[in-house]
Amino acid sequence: MKRIAFLVPMFVVVIGYCAASRVMAATDSAAFQVTIEIQAACEIAAANDLDFGTHGVLSASIDVATTVDVQCSNTTPYSLRLSQGTGVGASVAARRMTGPGGATITYSLYTNAGRTIVWGDTPAVDAVAGVGNGSVQSYQVYGRVPAQTTPVHGSFLDTVTATIEF
Repeated sequence: MKRIAFLVPMFVVVIGYCAASRVMAATDSAAFQVTIEIQAACEIAAANDLDFGTHGVLSASIDVATTVDVQCSNTTPYSLRLSQGTGVGASVAARRMTGPGGATITYSLYTNAGRTIVWGDTPAVDAVAGVGNGSVQSYQVYGRVPAQTTPVHGSFLDTVTATIEF
């Protein structure tokens, strides 16, 4: 009984102290600003490979497509360009994949599924113009290997550079 008698007053003292602490607490606050400045900017989010597959004889056109994804800040105008590639003697109208012994296969890249508008490297001429919306925008790149004399067998490669100008 003596223990309970001792604990009760102690409990009352602790509760009283906690209540007094709450009443005496003070606060202060201050506001601060959070800022960011967005400037006109663009980036190529992805430039996906274009694979014409495996073929024996190039007696008919081979058509494939891929995508180039860009992202620009909202309302930022841009021009998306594709280089002529690294093939010897290439132009944007007749790009060249190079294979064994320097043999080449001619191909072209287009902005439309009908493959009538060549995609090139000159803004306001044969590049694709757009305006950023803040999100990733995807562009189809349509490729065609036209019928042509079939070169020696082997792997053929070209490297095209996608550039965004804003």
